[in-house]
Amino acid sequence: MKLFCTFFITGVFMGMFVTKGFAARVDTLQVQSKVMQKVIKAAVVLPDAYKGSTKTFPVIYLLHGGTGNYRDWLSKTDDKLLLHKLADQYQVIIVTPDGGPMSYYFDSQLDKASQYETFITKELVQQVDGTYRTINNRKGRIIAGLSMGGHGALYLSALHPDLYCAAGSMSGVADLNTAIWHVPADFAKSRDQNFENLLGPKKEGGNPYPGYSVVTLVDKIKANDVKLIFDCGSEDIMIEPNRELHKLLTEANVPHDYIERPGKHEWPYWSKAVPFQFLFFYNVLKANGAL
Repeated sequence: MKLFCTFFITGVFMGMFVTKGFAARVDTLQVQSKVMQKVIKAAVVLPDAYKGSTKTFPVIYLLHGGTGNYRDWLSKTDDKLLLHKLADQYQVIIVTPDGGPMSYYFDSQLDKASQYETFITKELVQQVDGTYRTINNRKGRIIAGLSMGGHGALYLSALHPDLYCAAGSMSGVADLNTAIWHVPADFAKSRDQNFENLLGPKKEGGNPYPGYSVVTLVDKIKANDVKLIFDCGSEDIMIEPNRELHKLLTEANVPHDYIERPGKHEWPYWSKAVPFQFLFFYNVLKANGAL
């Protein structure tokens, strides 16, 4: 453990462009979610080798953070071609789905319009595998994300280990208990209200939402063989939840890579963090025979 993309295909809308200097192509999928009765967008970055090839490619799902959207990973990194470069470098398909502004990627018990666990793990995966030449099993499928998306990646991989061989989190919300977040009181209150709207009142005891906070899923994580990497900046508002998760996983003898480096809860940090995670994923995919 270490500490530290306009045309129609099968009902799917795609806008394509080729970025000068890189062969990677970006499509925009419009996926009809039956469970939420609405169309949800996702960007799909195809590596240079995809065109003219008949081979299948691994897929890395990359989730955005709170109040964000599916274009964040393409528009907010320091290098706006970062995902193009990573797709070309590692010859993987990268999918950045929309997860709603504050869904935290689980199925809400109370809000039928916020069923993002089902969307990400069933509807989106089926659409991507049905549209592109993917390795359509867990050996070639990975999920990662930042902040709220970090929670989503770890949460979904813990509950659906049959889908993913690896998961990654950057500044992830590993614990839904806002009391240990380094945030102003009004921010914590707004997030508490969001969780209540999605999950109901807080539970009494050590964690307000057991079964939803990643820190309460260590037993499930231990029971599967999903390879884990997560990191957080030492000045990040989520440093305590990440240290807590690292401690719990270590005590439970769960193999994982955990990294702390200087940085805050912001895009300059995530722009530097994601290439490290892709290197980790490359090694997992290579070991699986997916590359």
